[in-house]
Amino acid sequence: MRVFGSSGVRGVVNDDLTPSDATDVAQAAGTVWRAGGADRVAVARDTRRTGPMLVDSVAGGLASVGVSVDRLGVVPTPGLQAYAEREGVPGLMVTASHNPPEYNGIKLVGADGVELPRERLEAIETRLLDEAPRRVGWAETGERRHVDGAARAYVDELLAAVDREAVADADLTVAVDPGHGAGAVTSPEFFRRLGCRVKTIHAQPDGHFPGRDPEPVAANLGDLRRFVRATDADLGVAHDGDADRAIFVDERGDHVEGGAALAALAADALDEGDTAVSAVNASQRLVDVVDAAGADLTLTPIGSTYIVSRIRDLLATGESVPVAGEGNGGVLFPDYRIARDGAYTAARFCELLARRGEPASDVVADYDDYVNVRRDVAYDSERQREAMLDAIERAAEESVADLDTTDGYRLDYGDGWVLARPSGTEPVVRVYAEARSADRAEELADRLHDAVSGIRVD
Repeated sequence: MRVFGSSGVRGVVNDDLTPSDATDVAQAAGTVWRAGGADRVAVARDTRRTGPMLVDSVAGGLASVGVSVDRLGVVPTPGLQAYAEREGVPGLMVTASHNPPEYNGIKLVGADGVELPRERLEAIETRLLDEAPRRVGWAETGERRHVDGAARAYVDELLAAVDREAVADADLTVAVDPGHGAGAVTSPEFFRRLGCRVKTIHAQPDGHFPGRDPEPVAANLGDLRRFVRATDADLGVAHDGDADRAIFVDERGDHVEGGAALAALAADALDEGDTAVSAVNASQRLVDVVDAAGADLTLTPIGSTYIVSRIRDLLATGESVPVAGEGNGGVLFPDYRIARDGAYTAARFCELLARRGEPASDVVADYDDYVNVRRDVAYDSERQREAMLDAIERAAEESVADLDTTDGYRLDYGDGWVLARPSGTEPVVRVYAEARSADRAEELADRLHDAVSGIRVD
């Protein structure tokens, strides 16, 4: 079992992550939360087939340490975060986000609706690995209750936070692809109430994810691209399994790179003196936008936990941080909530279309002059992983590029860059590259991909 990687605990169910593991994590978290004065925790899940099993396990673990449980059912992660903030209780989300169907995981949220910072996660991890949970006597065990309406309340909060009138007046047709995940219970309704004509695909909650894999990358969105063209939609919106991300398809049915969408949203949000936060794989598109606005950009290791922690640190010092996020569709608008929210991100993009009175392809046209490549190389053991990282290090040291080791190895060649790092959620090494032409991006990706793709250990 992996413990609190870049975005919670993740693993293949009954292999890397068992019901017993889930109980242990819940007992450790519940012990720490209860010591801090919390006697209730909200628990929600995405649509994965193993979700109900693991929710039972975490609910039992929490109750065993004296914490009562509000069971919300299927709700997007930002919906759980909204409930946690509204009720002033911590939250536990059973989800593996964008990972394949055989995966599941656990995310922990504070009573402010924000992912727990690293120091709180480390306290829970210490309790989990080095100390026994503080189980209570039978008469003090926590109670469980089923809470209806959490998804509806979340949609109401979304509607109150966006310019509903402007979007409705734009008369947009939006094709919504929740990918059979938790967004299926909220996003179609949200966009209808926002005043859009809504067309849906892959919108039936189904933990087998029969229509497409949960990760909303270009290779998985062919159906949505065809659907946008067939329905004459103005915009296609795709979510991951827990709907905290949004990736777009323009009115022509063309994929919009996540980095281009983030750049467009950032250009709309940033003023001089502001700060944007992104990860070390940030697109040059975002760098260009930040420079043009006279703002600052601060980079973190990849993963929402690191971005959230950096935002909190900056806000504590009085910095203005109107936008943050990554090119994978996970965007944060801290004035709304310090949380990734796929539906809210899509609504902000719709606001942008409405204000500019332009099609999506024109809105992102200024940011489509870069090409991105991502490749994954799987490993079977920690020895193979270490051998792959050693090979990447050697290749990086032999290069003539500027080297950044914030998270993995990023080589900047001036006309493009390539990054290799181990995933925090899957047993793969990811290679990212960006350049102004597809050939150059592929060439840069080859340099580190070739260094690791043939690595084998006995």
